[in-house]
Amino acid sequence: METKNLSISLQCELASVSRATHYAQKAPKTVDQEDDKLLKIIDEEYTKMPFYGSRRMRTVLKNKGYRINRKRVQRLMGIIGIRGVAPGPDTSKPHPQHKIYPYLLRGVPITKPNQVWSTDITYIRLEHGFVYLVAVMDWYSRKVLSFRLSNTMNVGFCTDCLEEALALYGAPEIFNSDQGAQFTSGAFTKILLDRSIQISMDGRGRAFDNIFVERLWRTVKYEDVYLRGYGSMPELLLGLTSYFGFYNAERFHQSLQNKTPNEVHKSGRWGGALIIDKFNETAGAKEEKNQKKITTVSNQTELDSLII
Repeated sequence: METKNLSISLQCELASVSRATHYAQKAPKTVDQEDDKLLKIIDEEYTKMPFYGSRRMRTVLKNKGYRINRKRVQRLMGIIGIRGVAPGPDTSKPHPQHKIYPYLLRGVPITKPNQVWSTDITYIRLEHGFVYLVAVMDWYSRKVLSFRLSNTMNVGFCTDCLEEALALYGAPEIFNSDQGAQFTSGAFTKILLDRSIQISMDGRGRAFDNIFVERLWRTVKYEDVYLRGYGSMPELLLGLTSYFGFYNAERFHQSLQNKTPNEVHKSGRWGGALIIDKFNETAGAKEEKNQKKITTVSNQTELDSLII
């Protein structure tokens, strides 16, 4: 049978293997030794301080003894698909022909499971190279509904992740993402629009619009990835499958009144979320003032204090 024109999903179905297994067989993306060292430092610093842009990241690297210019820092941050959340030059631009949807969640109380889901992509380093991780999360319960790994930032592993979450848990009322080309693509948004799901996208330079997934990345990296030092994609797939099982079913969350995401998602109790628009008191006239305030957030504790 000719397979070159078949989708990955259909090929996996015909071969009776999961799509996660298909992606795990691919070799991780590799970089030269010097870039690999720099990427590891950038990943660790960004995980701690997601508001660091290329200027601050260059300072961090210089203080660690690396002679590096800002253009190279921007290139490396682009490789792993990150940018500082404070306002400034954006090195990760959406596709110019893709529609950008407004952000719908500022000041909206999240009061039940499946009211709002969100997604994001992060970089995971391996012993020799790196891969990308995408996940879908329910805001009310913080439950990780699905995840996928890939050695490229293509739209396919993002749509697979979304479709699995929809198949397992039904449809949310609102789905939030950033403005990355994977999430603004027609292939991704069509899945949502076909199910009458409202699409929300983070505002440019908004520090808190998708903060719950940012917190998830920090948690999974410090509690699992950095500790275990995975060597290959199959090993990482097995490890993350185990970790997310623990995260959902056994890990107690202080923000959920010390319940697990599974308990909260199933019962519809103890959860909730609200993005407080603390920097947009009157809108419009105070925008410049508010943008400056965002840049003064200096650590993760301050960042967390602005979300309930």
